Amino acid sequence: MSDYNTIKNRIEKNYKHRKKLAAREIIEAYRLYEKDIPDFPFIVDVYKDYAVIFEKRDDEIDAEKFDHFNYIISAVKEILNIPEERVIIKSRSKQKGSTQYTKLEDKNETMLVTEKTANFIVNLHDYLDTGLFLDHRPLRQMVFKESQGKKVLNLFSYTGSISVVAALGGARQVTSVDMSTTYQDWARKNFEANFIPLKDHIFVTDSAMVYLEKASSRFDLIILDPPTFSNSKKMEEDFEVEKDQVFLIKHCMRLLAPDGVLYFSNNKRKFKIDPLIAELAIVTDITPKTIPEDYRDSKVHHCFKMTHLGKK
Repeated sequence: MSDYNTIKNRIEKNYKHRKKLAAREIIEAYRLYEKDIPDFPFIVDVYKDYAVIFEKRDDEIDAEKFDHFNYIISAVKEILNIPEERVIIKSRSKQKGSTQYTKLEDKNETMLVTEKTANFIVNLHDYLDTGLFLDHRPLRQMVFKESQGKKVLNLFSYTGSISVVAALGGARQVTSVDMSTTYQDWARKNFEANFIPLKDHIFVTDSAMVYLEKASSRFDLIILDPPTFSNSKKMEEDFEVEKDQVFLIKHCMRLLAPDGVLYFSNNKRKFKIDPLIAELAIVTDITPKTIPEDYRDSKVHHCFKMTHLGKK
């Protein structure tokens, strides 16, 4: 069997399964292919009738890898029946600092994708990430189901997708904290795309670290999803999730209502919970429950549920 037929057959098999998943789950964005075949170490995500292909860019790309890259593009176009302009290529080199948030293009083309009861604005061209972390779909559904009547805090809120589902789930107030004005504007637009009144919710444009030190309000549900690393000019010191986890958890638990729940997620592959956290909270590793069915990578993120000591 030729290399092209090998990847075409795998894309076709995955697509049949994922289409059923998308129909069942009512989702328009999902992972189609994730390094299933070692000779094709690429990732393909589908957004409606668009495909985003991530290639890991090495310093040198040999001829065979270049051929394989062209094969996967051709297979995606053929199986999804989409033209070349709807196949978007992203080069993913090893991320340092805030590179993942650096602008790649300036097309300002956005589209809406549906996930269950929510609509999210995505931008497939201008950034390495699209504005919607697909691996957090199960966590978003957990938050949606648990938000009724609650006061919710979303730290490192990015484009506000978790804030949106909390509001749609009936939260009485959602506070979204992110230092980027770009992403806070995006979050507000996501709220408006779901007809959620902005006046009922709070958007704080500040470092989550600074916010946590100053804040005194209590929250029933807190979502903490920091980047692995950040060296933003807006911060006095570089942020590293493993180094700063005790500070983050200590202040989150201070703000968490007595019967509240904190969800702490991060995507550092070799992340380890600091033993000191056991003195701050009851910690349950819920990672397996939060990895979507369409993901092969079980280490795409870690996710922990935390409650106050003495609470179940």
